[in-house]
Amino acid sequence: MKTTTKRALAIVLGLAVVAVGGAALVAALPTDTRAIGPGAETQPTDQLIAAGRYIATASDCIACHTAPGGKPFAGGLKMATPIGALYSSNITPDKKTGIGNFSLNDFDRAVRHGITPAGGTLYPAMPYPSYAKMTDADLRALYAYFMQGVAPVESANRTADIRWPLSMRWPLALWRKAFAPPVATIPVDRYQSAALARGAYLVQSLGHCGACHTPRATTMQELAQDESSPHYLAGGAVIDGWLAVNLRGDAADGLGRWSERDIADTLAKARNAHAAVVGTPMADVVAQSTQHLTDADRQAMATYLKSLPAVGQGKATFAASEATARALRAGNEENRGAQLYVDNCAACHRTDAKSNAVTFPALAGNPSVLADDPASLIRLVLAGSALPTTGKAPSNLGMPGFAWRLSDEETAQLVTFVRTSWGNQAPAATASAVAKVRKQLDAEHASR
Repeated sequence: MKTTTKRALAIVLGLAVVAVGGAALVAALPTDTRAIGPGAETQPTDQLIAAGRYIATASDCIACHTAPGGKPFAGGLKMATPIGALYSSNITPDKKTGIGNFSLNDFDRAVRHGITPAGGTLYPAMPYPSYAKMTDADLRALYAYFMQGVAPVESANRTADIRWPLSMRWPLALWRKAFAPPVATIPVDRYQSAALARGAYLVQSLGHCGACHTPRATTMQELAQDESSPHYLAGGAVIDGWLAVNLRGDAADGLGRWSERDIADTLAKARNAHAAVVGTPMADVVAQSTQHLTDADRQAMATYLKSLPAVGQGKATFAASEATARALRAGNEENRGAQLYVDNCAACHRTDAKSNAVTFPALAGNPSVLADDPASLIRLVLAGSALPTTGKAPSNLGMPGFAWRLSDEETAQLVTFVRTSWGNQAPAATASAVAKVRKQLDAEHASR
């Protein structure tokens, strides 16, 4: 019996070795890509460099490739992932530590294919699946900008804080070969107008909105790359503690009740007449990227996003009601959540939760309030947040955190009250969910 068991284990082990060896062999096979030629490698014009600066802004390259307090594009930003921390790379034209030795084709393979000059694979924290739709013209301009318009900075790249065996890089090549889309520009004739096509390009490719706002499979690839699937932009993961919300036409947790102007205003100012950006990741996108786009490009993005139909997968609903406001004005605080709201929130957000369109965002019908996952609202109550300063909205209005005065149970009661009042109907928050967010905040504070 023991001999038979040992033989079976040996066979299984042998098959596993063969399978791993075969996978490693497939991963090691080089990937051929279309060379786009020397193009603007030598003497780019000022006009081309300026165009590349705009492409870099629309692509928000500075957000990931600049560490807090660091020099632009010199890398070093820490990015938490399920397998450990990654650090962004130096993409200045420094020849020792940056990309100064990259040819145009090297640059193309990295940006649109996720392949390093040595043939390795970049972590998909670099959104090359989205940049795969970037046009050759924009890629050339981007290269010209980074080589001629960015100051070189000598700053060594930091290795990832990922333990073996997850630190092995060759499986990334298998992931890339299985899930990364081929380089192909968006067919303009798919869309009914030039503005719609431009918006699709900005949202799908340069803006790489799907990298955060599209749900992912267990194998971590985005479930969709464009509007042909209802998964596209239907709400993503929690990024740095903040939920990437549904950007489709759902009336409760999406943009269904927003106008194109509301969307364009949010891209320009991080706020609109009845809502505001919640959370650092999207606030950074507005501050560093979308506020600097042309009005026409922001409008094109709004037109495209508004064209996406609802998916109807959310659990929340909203039907405006004055019942809660009347009860609070009458002094009828029917539960602890209502009491906490009056004590801590009503001064700014008012008893009707409509707040003030010029200052504080409304809570009634707010997509972030109605998201299936209450993580953003819990984090906002505990830690507070501030709107970014933008050219069109220079006031960085903010909300204080209440972690010091509210217990986990009280926070859950307050969040639940907000999510189930004034016509909001979303799942209740739990004390355990609050405790999880509080623990994350404590860890973030300790690491600073």
